[in-house]
Amino acid sequence: MGGCATFCEILIAILLPPLGVCLRHGCCSVEFCICLVLTILGYIPGIIYALYAVACLHPDRIRGDYYQLD
Repeated sequence: MGGCATFCEILIAILLPPLGVCLRHGCCSVEFCICLVLTILGYIPGIIYALYAVACLHPDRIRGDYYQLD
């Protein structure tokens, strides 16, 4: 991913933490739910987790570990 896209995701994660995580990981992911709960409990914890989820967690590596049901 390019530097400009990462910068925009980090900026969105600071302004609206759940939206930044949603753009990176999807709306029905565990990361989004954690970020939403933390943002409801307090804006600063939501920002901290959103920055971690956007900058450090890669969706491809996370999803590859789960089993698929047929």
